[in-house]
Amino acid sequence: MKRIGILSDTHAYWDDRYLEYFEQCDEIWHAGDIGSTTVADRLAAFRTLRAVVGNCDGAELRRMFPEVLRFRCEEADVLLTHIGGYPGRYDFRIRHQLYARPPQLFVCGHSHILKVQYDETLGLLHINPGAAGLQGWHQVRTLVRFTVDGSAFRDLEVIEMTRPKDFLDL
Repeated sequence: MKRIGILSDTHAYWDDRYLEYFEQCDEIWHAGDIGSTTVADRLAAFRTLRAVVGNCDGAELRRMFPEVLRFRCEEADVLLTHIGGYPGRYDFRIRHQLYARPPQLFVCGHSHILKVQYDETLGLLHINPGAAGLQGWHQVRTLVRFTVDGSAFRDLEVIEMTRPKDFLDL
């Protein structure tokens, strides 16, 4: 059994609460647009980090992380990427992989919109953790925590973090 913390779209923003909220997690998964190696390094120093690059990530992060990562967590087949779309409307860059060999869990970011949805057609759980950084239009930053128990996913929690009071959109 593993406890997992998922975030996306930090866009180089660091919040010490990431570590607080992921304290009970065994692994942290970052679904792209990390924004800086500093954010990746701090997460990796805290827990095992699995991450993919996003469309806003630069060359240094692209040398560190792939665009698509497929792995096993416990007994579950997981596919992690940045731009993925949603059930019934998957992005063309990942659609073939999903339909050819559906994972049990598909995690992506990019939209800055939190969504947890079961895809009945492919028999997979889709998670987009929303955005944990400040860049973008979202007003509430979000993280996701859950447990992988064998091939089952349970105890899913959404963590909401408001923007800092001193942050101004210019």
